[in-house]
Amino acid sequence: MLIDLSNKVAIVTGAGRGIGYEIATTLASEGVTAVITDIRQDLLDAAAAEWSRNGWAGLQLLCDVRKPDDNRAVVAAVDAAFGRIDILVNNAGVANGGRVESLSEDNWDLNFDINLKGTFLMCQAVIPVMKRQKSGRILNAASFAAIMPSIGSAAYAASKAGVESFTRVLAGELGAHDITVNCYAPGMIPTAMNGFADRTAAEQERLLDTLTLRRWGSPKDVANLICFLSSDLAAYITGTMIDVSGGKFATQMPWVAHREP
Repeated sequence: MLIDLSNKVAIVTGAGRGIGYEIATTLASEGVTAVITDIRQDLLDAAAAEWSRNGWAGLQLLCDVRKPDDNRAVVAAVDAAFGRIDILVNNAGVANGGRVESLSEDNWDLNFDINLKGTFLMCQAVIPVMKRQKSGRILNAASFAAIMPSIGSAAYAASKAGVESFTRVLAGELGAHDITVNCYAPGMIPTAMNGFADRTAAEQERLLDTLTLRRWGSPKDVANLICFLSSDLAAYITGTMIDVSGGKFATQMPWVAHREP
């Protein structure tokens, strides 16, 4: 059984680098017309060169997901260029943190404006196109922090928990139009945003001890899930969050099995 995404059209937000870039390039390599958005023109230019080298179809568009006009402009451009939008991946996000006592209002707002409001605005922009074609896949980036938050992550965790609830509601609203809506929760995947790989060896060991598989995840692990959820094989999955964390805290002390002889 092969996942066939050929001739699909996708938008991946915040995809100039990191997990979003891996999602977009993986979709493109599977035959998807992959449109990426970002707020940095230099990253979009680099992506355009990569798309050209590989002969991939798509666009690279500036977009600040906090701005309704930007989201609507992206959707209009993609619809005009390709006539449909089959997949929306709301990947754009930030993880500014701090303990509640000292957390600035600006950091709180930034997390909610990008992680949650940005997801809402892009979904709102794409819904009319997907309803017109009576099909679509919407995939929203949540986080393991929505399942089990960490100290100092109040703004981030709360915004990602909001993404999960928003996803469930939107799935209910769009099910009658054969549009599925799901979210995914990456765990220990080192990126420039989280800096896991830059921590001391002792800190990394403590983090790895929380994982059933006890190894870092990779952006490709997330991209592979996105390919599945975007495909017809996932047509009966909606309104749920899928954990991509290597079994983080699946049991109380997952490190025990790794220390047995």
